[in-house]
Amino acid sequence: MVGAMNLDVVRLTELIALARGRGATDLHAGTGDAPALRINGRITALDVPPLESTALEAFLEGALGRSRGQHWKEHGSADVACREGIGAPYRLHAYATMSGTRLALRFLAGEIPALEDLALPTVVTSLARRTNGLIVFTGPTGSGKTTALAALIDRINRTTERVIVTVEDPVEYVHRPARSVISHCEVGRDVPDYAASIRGFMRADPDVILVGEMRDRATMEAALSAAETGHLVLTTLHTSDAAQTIDRIIDAFAGDSQAQIRTQLASTLLAVISLRLVPLRNGEGRIASSEVLIGTDAVRAMIREGKTHQLRNAIATGRASGMRTLETSLSELVVRGTIALDAARLVANRPAEVRDLERVAG
Repeated sequence: MVGAMNLDVVRLTELIALARGRGATDLHAGTGDAPALRINGRITALDVPPLESTALEAFLEGALGRSRGQHWKEHGSADVACREGIGAPYRLHAYATMSGTRLALRFLAGEIPALEDLALPTVVTSLARRTNGLIVFTGPTGSGKTTALAALIDRINRTTERVIVTVEDPVEYVHRPARSVISHCEVGRDVPDYAASIRGFMRADPDVILVGEMRDRATMEAALSAAETGHLVLTTLHTSDAAQTIDRIIDAFAGDSQAQIRTQLASTLLAVISLRLVPLRNGEGRIASSEVLIGTDAVRAMIREGKTHQLRNAIATGRASGMRTLETSLSELVVRGTIALDAARLVANRPAEVRDLERVAG
């Protein structure tokens, strides 16, 4: 039995190497069905037998370590970043299902990409020079938020002299100090949670704080307080567009405290960048499309006064400040022939506006 289990673990590592070699962004494996790869956003099942539960459990035992392994046993889910070994680096999520254990591996870039290589607008690059305030990257899972954050932190690290601290769950990209001092904390291993870590960081003389995700009210409150007290805070949220991000933060708080949160958010917001990854027309990968909201005086006033329904129009008319809607970004890519019109329609927030792309592309 042990020998067979080891052979299955070897088979799983071979699948990981195969997925990386084919340029997959994700590998999904579980009991009962064949492993599958996500390539250019599409899922493709491999013509191989399903993995045995014993093999998955043995692989997890080696990957998770003691603390996360205990979390897996108690809660039926666990996350870890694997930085060494076959197919690394990748982020691993394990979860229990009715049919048994399943694994989802998200492959990470071997090196932190430069901001210019991510096809982001120049206004995003300029944010690396800011010294205080809040920057939020948003978008669905797999839209490139973590990679964009890593690239922005890398730019800060290489071009300025600051103290940078990061807290993530798990830490995916590890930065080596360049001109800045930088350290990483991992939730569940180094710190108990996001909010507690941010409050602790305030005594560590930081200039820049990266918060992997504002996943609850306590984390949002701590991040806003840090930005309000003179720190540059970078973080992510799972929201579909820039305007919705503002509402999501405010709505996380009780009605009697929302006025204070609007004031804090209005005074600290630098930018919200909402990302989508769209398949290239030539089939050789994907490219980022982005919506950008900049914290101009007009935008800050809208937030403070509770007029977030006007933010969409502010984005559409704020090109001089570096703002643009997702549909404008998609339009530019369609016109250049970088992406197909159908692909643009699939990721647009407002399908009715996608018709405008057809006239532009024609």
